[in-house]
Amino acid sequence: MEQNENASSAQTGNDHAESLEARRRRLIFRAQHRGTFETDILIGGFVDRHVNGMNAEQVADMEHVLQLPDPDLTDWLFGRLSIPEEKKTPMLVALVDDALTRMGKKEATA
Repeated sequence: MEQNENASSAQTGNDHAESLEARRRRLIFRAQHRGTFETDILIGGFVDRHVNGMNAEQVADMEHVLQLPDPDLTDWLFGRLSIPEEKKTPMLVALVDDALTRMGKKEATA
């Protein structure tokens, strides 16, 4: 009985890891296929560089970011508008900071 419980726990752990890997793959695809070339590069590049280090909570945060309307994301990514306080999440702030740094509109922080 105990062996079955351990096998079941191991399977659940493997399912969770596979599920997270599948979510990461979907995240990369969605981030690189937003609809505009510029946002594909900025968002897709950020996700591509960081996704393998993201835990489940961070992946969920990025999935939420990708559900935001393109016009809003574009304005924030290009620094035309500040992110409203009610929309700020650690992932969105990191994404916008990365985009502004890559475009030379903000100095890189160590």
